[in-house]
Amino acid sequence: MSSVKNGIPLTKDFANGGVSFWYRQIGQPERRAALPGPRSYDVAIVGGGYTGLWTAYYLKKAEPGLRIAILEKEFAGFGASGRNGGWLSAEFAGSRQRHAKARGRQAMIDLQHTMFRSVDEVIAVTREEAIDADIHKGGLIHVATSPAQRRRLRAELAELRTWGYGEADLRLMDRDEQRERVQVAGALEATYSPHCARIQPAKLAVGLAAAVVRLGVDIFENTPVTAILPRRDVGQAKALTPRGAVSADYVIRATEGFTASLAGQQRQWLPMNSSMIVTEPLPPEVWKHIGWPGNELLGDEAHAYIYAQRTADDRIAIGGRGVPYRYGSRTDVQGATQPQTVALLWRMLVKLFPAAADARIKHAWCGVLGVPRDWCSTVHLDHTTGLGWAGGYVGSGVTTTNLAGRTLRDLVLRRDTELTALPWVGRQVRQWEPEPLRWAGVQLIYALFRAADRHENDHGTTTSPYARLANLISGR
Repeated sequence: MSSVKNGIPLTKDFANGGVSFWYRQIGQPERRAALPGPRSYDVAIVGGGYTGLWTAYYLKKAEPGLRIAILEKEFAGFGASGRNGGWLSAEFAGSRQRHAKARGRQAMIDLQHTMFRSVDEVIAVTREEAIDADIHKGGLIHVATSPAQRRRLRAELAELRTWGYGEADLRLMDRDEQRERVQVAGALEATYSPHCARIQPAKLAVGLAAAVVRLGVDIFENTPVTAILPRRDVGQAKALTPRGAVSADYVIRATEGFTASLAGQQRQWLPMNSSMIVTEPLPPEVWKHIGWPGNELLGDEAHAYIYAQRTADDRIAIGGRGVPYRYGSRTDVQGATQPQTVALLWRMLVKLFPAAADARIKHAWCGVLGVPRDWCSTVHLDHTTGLGWAGGYVGSGVTTTNLAGRTLRDLVLRRDTELTALPWVGRQVRQWEPEPLRWAGVQLIYALFRAADRHENDHGTTTSPYARLANLISGR
């Protein structure tokens, strides 16, 4: 049974929001108990997403005697960790030149190679902890569907060659290989990298939370943190909640797109909205036209780009920015996304895969990711105040959170390691502009990106000046 709304074929049980399809597929986890009252720990982590879970996991594995608590407003994996596109990729957010300014060009190359290895680190942990997250390491394909995109694709490949990407890490595909891997309508050229795996995000979050609990970490859910206070003199840092304060030698902020909900953090990281839709399972005759036997992850070179995967049960999940920002750094209501965004993503699906034009949409949802003012991820710990944080992943967080967790482990334990020497450690940037400048600026940036894509599709063989202006305004 199906229905049609605004020209979009929907399944009879189509849902918008309700967290994500990933949780609809496995069922939302039963919530753990809330914080029972004031407590004291060695390490308190605010936020139960991938960053918080990985940090707790690696700290507890390194020092089993540490008393660690995770404080989560909803349930572990509620936010971007359970709503993302399922790209376990080696892509790292931010300007390589900016990161290189901190500790040199080789340090940024080292960071990129560490990201390559981090993909395999996540896979290894899932095997060790028996976490079935539908992981398949098929690699990543980026396609160009216009002459301007093709020029960008080639220019980016040449640039990445100077930042540690060898031929085995990223290469152009010939036409025959493109067709064999996946049939994308209008694809003029494509690159392939082996450093990416498909995951089912909610399965990873639920499995990782269970592993952390088995190690002896306390996860308190339904426990919102309203403020984080630094250590004063010989006392402890504090995380304040309506149920009492949690004191700890170290309080780690792992709130990513929800950081603005903390007192004094409203302009720290901008909560960028990203949305997804997923189809019903597609029949074999459709897959004969599309191909995609290797289950690679798929992205394009548009400015308002998309990201997609073929799921383990033969659906297509595709996402993009949609309406990127809500005034005042507000976040979505239980993952519901706007009808115009659903329509936009469906049009992109059909444009790239005409054979899927009759496929019905099963679910639409959205979530927020954290964006620093310079668009560069960061991890930091201050031993004087007892405060630390990691985030600002700008949509590349599935793998980066794992690196953040291992780096925070070393920082908390005062270890000087290869990880603590990487150039994203200790990075701090200015805050975002106050409203209404913040809202107006983001709206203008993404309007320019959309205009740039239209201009390039209609006329351009080079990157549109609209995109150059958007990049200038955004500070990317």
